[in-house]
Amino acid sequence: MSVVRSIRSNLVKGGCVIRKYQERDLGELLETWAAASAIAHPFLSDEFLASERENIPNLYLPNAETWVFEADGNVVGFIALIGNEVGAIFVHPDHQRNGVGSQLMNKAKDLRGELEVEVFAENSVGRAFYTKSGFGLIEEKVHDQTGFPLHRLRLASFVG
Repeated sequence: MSVVRSIRSNLVKGGCVIRKYQERDLGELLETWAAASAIAHPFLSDEFLASERENIPNLYLPNAETWVFEADGNVVGFIALIGNEVGAIFVHPDHQRNGVGSQLMNKAKDLRGELEVEVFAENSVGRAFYTKSGFGLIEEKVHDQTGFPLHRLRLASFVG
């Protein structure tokens, strides 16, 4: 059975769930972030990524409403919301392209309606996902910490 069918089948059977982040999820959340970042952000320096890894539990998670996607008892994806901002959405590469990211984004849409997100211009995986999810470009700028171009996107139904 394909991974897609397996996860979709588990959703029906109850083997997958989207739930609020708990402290015990930190290890799997960081593993998911690191694996997905390696694919989405190969252009970022090791020093910047190490700093971000420290910031996740110490700065970002305490200030965000974070939801995890759990499949068969393992955290394989997460989305962090700060107000109507998607601060982060990551899916472990072993579980990408099977609906996990879309389900997490739909959870955020249900919770907030209007959403915005920033994505590195060089992150073609992320940009394609956000386009598929209905986001449109509202601003281009430079990321202060890295100097890389950044796109600010808004859910298309709210683009003015």
